[in-house]
Amino acid sequence: MEQIPAEINALKAEIEALREERSALKSVTFNVSDDSPQNIVTAYRQQARNNPELAAEAKGIDDALAALEIQLKQKQAQLKRLPAKVQRALQEEQLEAARSQAQIHAERINILAAELAAEIRNLKDCADELSPLYWQVYYKPFITGFKTISVPYIRSDGDVWTIVNRIV
Repeated sequence: MEQIPAEINALKAEIEALREERSALKSVTFNVSDDSPQNIVTAYRQQARNNPELAAEAKGIDDALAALEIQLKQKQAQLKRLPAKVQRALQEEQLEAARSQAQIHAERINILAAELAAEIRNLKDCADELSPLYWQVYYKPFITGFKTISVPYIRSDGDVWTIVNRIV
């Protein structure tokens, strides 16, 4: 069941990679006054004659893009022809996979938030220790702004995830 969506995603990724590769190839530039169809054709032909390897590579990429886009349309049509029950099951599988990825990221954010909170507490302790001496030497406080510091934290209430700020 997962095969068709996976194939569609692979095709989309390959098409995007080919488009980036194609755009990286040197292209013909035109003057605004020379944008007539005849001048465009002449410029492209001239570029192909001047650099046949580049022209062949661009042609190969364009042909591959066309073939992959046809294949992508076929896979998308094949996916649409599946029964509604199967389509629903595919969507649920995709949703569950995306949700598990999001949960991994949320857990990582919470780990980083805990580390950040600990570092802020350590800095505050340092500032509290240094501030009187700093004040005596420089006549101003060492670090200010430690009354309320918050760090992001993701909390799950059943199926709902919320990002909250924990006060440190």
